[in-house]
Amino acid sequence: MRKRMLIFALCLFLLLSSVAWGQDARITDVIVTNTRDDLILFFRVQDCFTQDLEKAILSGVPTAFTFLASLDQVRNFWKDKNMASLEIRHTVKYNNLKNEFEVTRSEHSEKSIIVGTLSEAKKIMAEVENVRIAELKSLERNCHYQVSVKAELSKITLPFYLHHVFRFFLFLWDFETDWHTTDFIY
Repeated sequence: MRKRMLIFALCLFLLLSSVAWGQDARITDVIVTNTRDDLILFFRVQDCFTQDLEKAILSGVPTAFTFLASLDQVRNFWKDKNMASLEIRHTVKYNNLKNEFEVTRSEHSEKSIIVGTLSEAKKIMAEVENVRIAELKSLERNCHYQVSVKAELSKITLPFYLHHVFRFFLFLWDFETDWHTTDFIY
């Protein structure tokens, strides 16, 4: 009996972990442009909301995306030079009583946006727009640069006593995309 339970638990673990690792989230629509003074970045993450994640959000569990962005000067025969690194955080929390979603974005001074539908909240969560990554005066003309972007999702940590109880299930919502790199000459 004990052996069967162990085999069942192992099979369940492998099945659930393959579902979690099979996440197809990816960075798309990366645009690197400039204003008169700054280098500006736009991008989005696609296929990052699973049904389980949507259910967790609708049950009131605060959920956060962390976006990592890096600007490097590509140099031949030398290690690339890091010019800038950013960490951007988007958080969504559903309020059952008001039937609304509160989305905060760190690149916009943590100012909250209140929306009435999950689809609106998902769109805002998955897009990063008009983020200043560097001042143009810090870049050299006619040099090769790369902007790399990555997204990570993890639910906000539960209270200590609940985190240990639900540790395995928290793992099922965690994901990260591969790095997406865009090359350009300034």
